[in-house]
Amino acid sequence: MKITAWSALSPYGHTAADFTQGVRDRRPTAALVPEEEAQLGCLVPDFDPRVVLGKKGTRDMNRVTALAVTAVGSVLDDGTQTAAGTGPDTALVLGTTTGSVQSMTDFTRSSLTGDRPYDVEPGVIPNSVMNCAAAQCAIRHRLQGPNTTLAGGRAAALLGLLYARRLLRAGRARTVLCGAAEEYSHARTWLEARSRDDAPTLLGEGAAVLRLTPAELPTAAPPLARVLAVHTRHAPPGSDPADTIRDTVSAALGQARITASDVWSATGSGLDTAEDDALDALFPRQTRDRLPTLGPLVGDTGAAASALQLATVLAAGGQAPGGHAVITSTDGQGLVAAAVLRMERPH
Repeated sequence: MKITAWSALSPYGHTAADFTQGVRDRRPTAALVPEEEAQLGCLVPDFDPRVVLGKKGTRDMNRVTALAVTAVGSVLDDGTQTAAGTGPDTALVLGTTTGSVQSMTDFTRSSLTGDRPYDVEPGVIPNSVMNCAAAQCAIRHRLQGPNTTLAGGRAAALLGLLYARRLLRAGRARTVLCGAAEEYSHARTWLEARSRDDAPTLLGEGAAVLRLTPAELPTAAPPLARVLAVHTRHAPPGSDPADTIRDTVSAALGQARITASDVWSATGSGLDTAEDDALDALFPRQTRDRLPTLGPLVGDTGAAASALQLATVLAAGGQAPGGHAVITSTDGQGLVAAAVLRMERPH
């Protein structure tokens, strides 16, 4: 499976070029969140859906939908949209955590505080559905193939690669747009602060989308990278998650038919000490440090985390053509995922 294009909206900016520069500089992005007293976060700067996407159809659009729609539009807007961008042969696989937590809580609140339970604003109802973002992407960009939302948390984009591979192998699509999006919101901040046992993590937001085609399908331009393997496992309660992470990475390397010594870069989310320990045990420090871990730089971007990790590898493609990169992702529910990519050429 080949990656032929990518886009990223991140705390570094609205474009892949902004993301590439920010990653190269390893620049932290934490800043005070507007309209929230003394609250730090890592937000996509100056992102106003009505400015970025126009006023038509955006009055009731929530932030995560706007981020996803923009990222999908960016990955299509590279001069090959007609050939490989839209129509019945193009599928969308979009990762999320739960959709928009803010939209869900706002809808619930309005039902509880109104004169009657059904006194709610009709326009906000679609925003409360988990697949709202994927549906809006398909409508706005005329994507007529399979449309899938995967609730996978931080590992959502890696789970999306597995789903995309199945779509391509089954002939359900010739092109798959695969990515994930997460918004920063007051509701998400409140829930995260009360649902995790570990120390509070700075929250971020963003979206990234890859364009995938079958390995054997000719394309107008050389691929940016090839997805050699994706493997997932579950760390049962009470087990050592580092052991599961090591086993997951080892299985992915076996699927890719390479060894740890063949890997140019190995990065985790930077949000899990067990993940860091497992990767440190498998790879030398030079391999671990070639690319930055994003967590300390852009915060916990939720479902967008592994999508932005993939974008980090693609942004560095010119540094090691032919080099192999390992990406891992974990979440608090025991899900562990690892992917192996081979870089082909610069973006």
